[in-house]
Amino acid sequence: MIGEVDAAPAPSSPPPPPPARRRWFRATAPRLVAGFTVAGLLVTLGLAVAIALVARAQATDAAIDRVTQLASVTAHGVVEPRLSDALLDADPEAIERVDDAVTRAVLGDSLIRVLVWDRDGRILYSDHREEIGDRHRLDPDELRVLDGDDASAGVAEDGSGAGRVLEVYHAIRTPGGTPLLYEAYFRYDAVVEAGWDAWRSFAPLSVGALLLLELVQVPLAVTLARKLQRRERQRERLLRHAVEASTAERRRIAQDLHDGVVQELTGITYGLDASRLRGGSDPAVVSESATRLRESIGSLRTLLVDIYPPNLAQEGLGPALEDLAGGLRRRGVAVTTRLEAVDAVGPAEAALLYRAAQEAVRNVVTHAGATTAAITLAADPVRWRLSVADDGRGFDPADAAAHAADGHLGLRALADLVDDAGGTVDVRSVPGSGTTVGVEVPRS
Repeated sequence: MIGEVDAAPAPSSPPPPPPARRRWFRATAPRLVAGFTVAGLLVTLGLAVAIALVARAQATDAAIDRVTQLASVTAHGVVEPRLSDALLDADPEAIERVDDAVTRAVLGDSLIRVLVWDRDGRILYSDHREEIGDRHRLDPDELRVLDGDDASAGVAEDGSGAGRVLEVYHAIRTPGGTPLLYEAYFRYDAVVEAGWDAWRSFAPLSVGALLLLELVQVPLAVTLARKLQRRERQRERLLRHAVEASTAERRRIAQDLHDGVVQELTGITYGLDASRLRGGSDPAVVSESATRLRESIGSLRTLLVDIYPPNLAQEGLGPALEDLAGGLRRRGVAVTTRLEAVDAVGPAEAALLYRAAQEAVRNVVTHAGATTAAITLAADPVRWRLSVADDGRGFDPADAAAHAADGHLGLRALADLVDDAGGTVDVRSVPGSGTTVGVEVPRS
């Protein structure tokens, strides 16, 4: 070509490294799982401790209720039947009758002391005989029990050296109807131990259930982390392919401009300059220049469509595919189109199908050397099927690395894009027998 301008396409740039967030995620995903596991174990331990404390408190309350009932049984079933009005006068025989009943049927491992008081705070009976006759002022709670309120229980320190005890009070009566206060001391450690016994009875079940829940959650956390890692790798791959495809596209556009429009315009200027130097305006030269200018404008329009696709929402997928076919025709390729139900394609599907057709047509122009091509869009109830076929030189689809190096990188990026939308890309080609790019996209 006249006045060919030499210009090398811009060198390709390597894809950018993964963003810091992705590198951080890959580095810390195992630590996140480990942290989740440790946190789960700590929560499990905390719940176990909380359950233990609550269970112990409830079991202790239940044990106190039991000893309160036991004190009621001993008060009304053992001691009260042995009372006599003579006890009010400290009659030794009356005291002995009560003491005999207390010693044989009341005192034991947990119930360690029994006292009987009158309203004035005088001890009428004690299993410690030296206390009989002593006086102590009754507190309001004890007086209320003596007056007929429910039994009262509380923790106190036993002055006789038994340590902490649980005091339980009940009202009893002599045969003559005189109200007396029955007091029983229970070992507090025995009551607490009863609470722990109740806790230990169901602790394995409750803690085991929490541990089982943790064991179930850990594999789920590992699975979730792996899925997130796979998704991050997939996004990374799509980004890398997009960058590579964008770089290849810039090189292609630069090469097309250099080999096409730039050379044509350079040739036109040389021809017009030569006509001017000859001192005339040759109509043939002007006509040829105008024709070549129109061809250059058409080439530029084709490039504009490649750089900035048409507004599919306004113009529709059908006209956009026809424009792609027109670009092939301007390059001397005989193209047939068969488009079914094109008006029913949704916006998202139209964008994806147009992107697929654009990439397939680009490969026809760049690599195929074809003389004929066909663009077909068909539909069934569940999917759209796009096909771009040519009779060009073809290639071996199994040699994926060679295809990427030879410029078929766009098909690989397209396959990732379609796969992300739930569709498939099928490239069929045989060296010397042309290529068919088939794309299936789910209907929304």
